[in-house]
Amino acid sequence: MSPLNGTGPSAEELTERVHALLASPRPWSVTQVGDPVLRRTAEPYDGQLSDALLRELLDAMFRHLPGVGVGLAAPQVGIPLALAVIEDPAELPPDLAAERERVPQPPLELVNPVVTPLGPGFRAFYEGCLSVEGLTAVVPRHARVRLSALDGDGRPYEKELSGWPARIAQHETDHLNGAIYLDRADLRSLSTTANHERLLAPRP
Repeated sequence: MSPLNGTGPSAEELTERVHALLASPRPWSVTQVGDPVLRRTAEPYDGQLSDALLRELLDAMFRHLPGVGVGLAAPQVGIPLALAVIEDPAELPPDLAAERERVPQPPLELVNPVVTPLGPGFRAFYEGCLSVEGLTAVVPRHARVRLSALDGDGRPYEKELSGWPARIAQHETDHLNGAIYLDRADLRSLSTTANHERLLAPRP
């Protein structure tokens, strides 16, 4: 079969990639900045994988998150499809959670997601990324957004998100559009994660 839309891998190639990913050791090795897959717009999901394989992939992406991150986009694990997952237990001190407007975000499956800003408000906080190991920087993000997507069973949904869940949704959909957080960051704030924790991070 020829590549999808003449630009991306075929359904057979994508299926092979997903099977290889699912068979690889855990935790997965997340694709790092500099790999071209992170700078390409992901292919819209249009049934390239079987329903069962899509479900297996999304479930495996969720299993990667605990203790590692709060979101993962398929291109970060070498799969150039418009898929991502989000889950944030928001386990941090109450005062820090309030400052960051960080509340627990139950699991969300993002298939072909679109994020639309709601209102003019922005919030700026430090962000990191699994694909940019060891660094963090301040990124201004829309304070409120509408997330429109399909879930893993093909059902459309819309959610209004604010605070940290809105930030996560914007971060992950950026990945699907070939962008990383450093593209939006105040680069004068750029810090190693170790220095941020040592010098800048609020103390519990």
